[in-house]
Amino acid sequence: MRNSPTAERRTVPARLLASASVRYQLPQVWQQESVTRISPALLAPAEESIDELPAESAETAITRVEAVLLLAREPLSSRKLAQFASLADGTRARTLVRALNRRYDESGTAFRVEEVAGGFQLLTRRKFASWLRRLGHVPSEVRLSPPALETLAVIAYRQPVPRADIEAIRGVSCGEILRQLMERDLVKIGGRSEDLGRPFLYCTTKRFLQVFGLLTIDDLPRADLMRSLPVASAAPPPLETAAEAALEDESSDESDDLDDENHEEQSPAPLGDSTELEYTNDET
Repeated sequence: MRNSPTAERRTVPARLLASASVRYQLPQVWQQESVTRISPALLAPAEESIDELPAESAETAITRVEAVLLLAREPLSSRKLAQFASLADGTRARTLVRALNRRYDESGTAFRVEEVAGGFQLLTRRKFASWLRRLGHVPSEVRLSPPALETLAVIAYRQPVPRADIEAIRGVSCGEILRQLMERDLVKIGGRSEDLGRPFLYCTTKRFLQVFGLLTIDDLPRADLMRSLPVASAAPPPLETAAEAALEDESSDESDDLDDENHEEQSPAPLGDSTELEYTNDET
């Protein structure tokens, strides 16, 4: 079974990795006791009973980690995974996740555990993405218009960034697009700037990392280079300057018209006339 490279995983959006994650439902078991879906937060026993648990095998711990990841709807950090699976610490959780992925790779399962948005999440493999889109249980992809995608890219690379800088880079007003991105939980207000007026600063959210399959914001391609580029000022010229420029354009147009008239008066006869004169002289 081919392992997915880490570099390839971090540069491919989540919709290509698995078109977001597929939530696996517990199979129906025909027993007297019903099987219910519960929150991972309810799986961790009380703190006073954790120390009283008997020693268990690694197989049992891996199975419990798998169950927690199966039920989790959001990426879980190593600390939370250890808490929900009743493990010693986050290091133990990471070790068990690696062992679980090795088992998935050896058996050729359709899913594996990936690090997304600062946590672990159970995702289907990329090669099943096109087929899984046909199922109604797969979450719909995040579709963005080109202007919204451009605005999101500016925020992702320049965050935290005020609205004035976003509009200066794009050259258009971005108020409505910012509102739409915030409604989709891709952008949030991360504070206020120290500049005059203390404008809001915009930054990306954890959901942004999930959608684009990024562990951290530093995994963006060429992030350091893009952040170092200066912001070009797109402010319009003052009214006086614009008026003066318009007057200069009008005066230059008038001077061009006068030059054209003088040029027509002083220009020699057309080529056709000179040819006709030469032809007449030959006859005489």
